[in-house]
Amino acid sequence: MPATNKNKQNLTIALAGNPNSGKTTLFNRLTGSTQRIGNWPGVTVEKKEGRVRGRKEIELIDLPGVYSLSPYTLEEVVSRDFLVNEEPDAIINIVDASNIERNLYLTTQLLDIGIPVVVALNMMDIVNKRGDIIDVTKLQEKLGCPVVEISATKGFGISTLVGTAFEAAHFGATPHFVRDEKGSEIVHHDEVVPEHRHQETHFERQFSAPVEAAVDEIATIIKGDVPVEHLRWYAIKYFERDTKVLEASPLPADARTRIEAIITRAETKMNDVSTSIITGESYDFISGVVADTVTKKNSGMTISDKIDSIVTSRILGLPIFVLVMFLVYYVSVTTIGTIVTDFTNDTFVGTWIQEPIASWLGGTGMFAWLQSLIVDGIVGGVGAVIGFVPQMLILFLFLALLEDCGYMARIAFLMDRIFRRFGMSGKSFIPLLIGTGCGVPGIMATRTIEQDRDRRMTIMTTTFMPCGAKLPFIALIAGVAFGGAWWVAPSAYFLGIGSVIVSGIILKKTKLFSGDPAPFVMELPAYHFPVPRNVFYSVWERGSAFIKRATTFILLTSIAIWFLSSFGFEGGGFGMVDDLNNSVAANLGNLIAWIFSPLGFGNWKAAIASVLGLAAKEEIVSVMGVLTSISGEALDLVEEGAMSTLNPIMLLFGGGATTLAAAYSFLVFNLLCVPCFAAVSTMASEMKSAKWSWLTVGYQCGWAYAIAFIVYRLWLWIGLSMFSAWTVVALVVLAALLFLLFRPQPKNKEVSTSTPALSKG
Repeated sequence: MPATNKNKQNLTIALAGNPNSGKTTLFNRLTGSTQRIGNWPGVTVEKKEGRVRGRKEIELIDLPGVYSLSPYTLEEVVSRDFLVNEEPDAIINIVDASNIERNLYLTTQLLDIGIPVVVALNMMDIVNKRGDIIDVTKLQEKLGCPVVEISATKGFGISTLVGTAFEAAHFGATPHFVRDEKGSEIVHHDEVVPEHRHQETHFERQFSAPVEAAVDEIATIIKGDVPVEHLRWYAIKYFERDTKVLEASPLPADARTRIEAIITRAETKMNDVSTSIITGESYDFISGVVADTVTKKNSGMTISDKIDSIVTSRILGLPIFVLVMFLVYYVSVTTIGTIVTDFTNDTFVGTWIQEPIASWLGGTGMFAWLQSLIVDGIVGGVGAVIGFVPQMLILFLFLALLEDCGYMARIAFLMDRIFRRFGMSGKSFIPLLIGTGCGVPGIMATRTIEQDRDRRMTIMTTTFMPCGAKLPFIALIAGVAFGGAWWVAPSAYFLGIGSVIVSGIILKKTKLFSGDPAPFVMELPAYHFPVPRNVFYSVWERGSAFIKRATTFILLTSIAIWFLSSFGFEGGGFGMVDDLNNSVAANLGNLIAWIFSPLGFGNWKAAIASVLGLAAKEEIVSVMGVLTSISGEALDLVEEGAMSTLNPIMLLFGGGATTLAAAYSFLVFNLLCVPCFAAVSTMASEMKSAKWSWLTVGYQCGWAYAIAFIVYRLWLWIGLSMFSAWTVVALVVLAALLFLLFRPQPKNKEVSTSTPALSKG
């Protein structure tokens, strides 16, 4: 046990728990605006830390959500290294009380380390609502540490938890607890039993005789080579042949030989491998604890179970998911989203901002080029993107509601069935869900996938999903080209999912990615009404990040686009041009426009928009806003009677019979092509290989081009009866993709190294 810290001015407390246990909600409630986000030293796993509100002397470190401290994922390695090497003063272990047996597996591992632990029984409001009873006093005795009942969403028990954690961190003590008069939470009373104030925390789960004897023998051997306060934990890890521990704490050859003999003897007696022995005996201990401390009022199906029997069923689960996401995009983009976006674009930005500024600047005698820069370059470019913010916020709101109520976790479970059928892991769907907000955290979420091949494949396909930055140009095409047709925006979402699945199947049948998928273990939290605080933070985080980019990066690129499209060589010199086709942007665009001609949008403006979309997808809308607002082509066509209601942006796609096909091809290409520079940088960081990074970029560009080409050419053939040599090429490309999709899975001689699931049953 670490020495007491009576004279320590600042205390460090680690917050540990399973994913979906309410850890993030508790961390946000404890720290509020004092939290800071960065990365753990040497790795890119997100690090959150902050001062506890009202207790500035307590530094709270939010460890990555993990199911165990076994070194299978980077998150588990980071969490374990911090606890063992940094030695925080105490650990708050947040436990989902409504699913206590599964959560206590991590608890036993935390207690083994030897650092004072306070167990926070979260979601007690759900437990109480069910009528279940948890004997907290007996649970404390079994675990040998303080246990506090809380509800992170409702806010009760929080102050008691902080006080208890402070006591544990400062004194390494097991405080005495009694219920208050309402019986709603556990309260610490110093005056009740002051003699217990410095009582040492004690936990030592008793394994069966052969295992306990083996652990004790190993502890005797390694006693002088490991920190004494973590002796039992190290002994257990040596018994499990934990590679990370063996590498970090090398032993003399004779000691390793003796330990291996001890482990082999125990494995022979137990007829099992050492890791499975510890896992099984841990759950035997946990089952006994739960049986003695938890009384369930109803052992039948809960309300969540009844809902899950429908929304996760093999027959109805997928159609319900499709319907839900269709409604989300239909409301966000086609109906309510369109109303608020039209108001923002036409009235707020156009009538209330752009027109008054243009009128005022016109009366100041300001240089024409400067007026154009402000009105067309800055207001036109940034305003075109900002106009879609309300639409994005509505989408983010729906996604946050689905996530906070627990439905999104079910989608991951549901998609695991589909993914695993094609040799992919359900873990690959988690990054896809996260990527609907932003591709960067979606890519980073692939770290939970153990096998390199599955993780790399997921990185290559995650950004096919329509993230928040892609929504503006999806909405623009849906509104401008298709008149707000109900099917366009949802089709983009399911096209992303389809590309992930189809390209995943194709990749899985190659030598680079073949092999058994990683196991998928995930807690399904009980359904509950979304917490307004959580929903607000989720929407604010995603929305503010988008607005920040719009007012920084997009502002600069809008100015650059304005300059390139306003200046060029005309009349024998360089300066502002009257004809947009003489601009620098036009000359550059014409150099690359031929690349996109087979896709239907060989216009130099559309080409420029697509290329700059590689920097930031929302930049596509900004480029269109700048180019169409300074172009006189639309006005000329209106005066000539050639165009009456056609939006100027439609000129980018020809304005003729093939316009709709070209516009949708443009949507498909930019949806599936390489994401923004930030996401590409993250991919390179996660791949840790220049070869793999370039392979990913090439694959994404090739896939986007192939699908857009097929869509455009088949649209012309089937919809407009326009058959050409390009149609034949498109059919050949389609046939090649179908062959790669349906060809037999190659025989895999590799022995699976999948990690066994940590749960029993």
